[in-house]
Amino acid sequence: MAVQHYQGGCQCGAVHYQVDVDIDKTVTCNCSRCQRLGSVLAFTPIENFKLERGAENLTEYLFNTNSIHHLFCKTCGIQSYARAVTKAGVEMAAVNVNCLEGVEPRQLKSHHVDGRAM
Repeated sequence: MAVQHYQGGCQCGAVHYQVDVDIDKTVTCNCSRCQRLGSVLAFTPIENFKLERGAENLTEYLFNTNSIHHLFCKTCGIQSYARAVTKAGVEMAAVNVNCLEGVEPRQLKSHHVDGRAM
């Protein structure tokens, strides 16, 4: 498929963004957070991500190494994306594909990561 343009956000609409991302390379994870959320993640450099509204309605959750900024809507509680910096110093957005308009994440062939073992 390659990189395509999508709109996404939280359930209530308070948080909304545009993102250019390749959803053919999605990831699922069984860490203590991702498994409970049921996230299907796609990663893209932060310059491909534009938060259009809702910055003031986001709250942050950090755990484990405190290196991933899990951002979720204060109103509806949906985590539609997160931010982190790779070991190589590249700032990335981790987009929850469940929150992209017009995408059926359960039809994607996601790569599973054993986050529980990390």
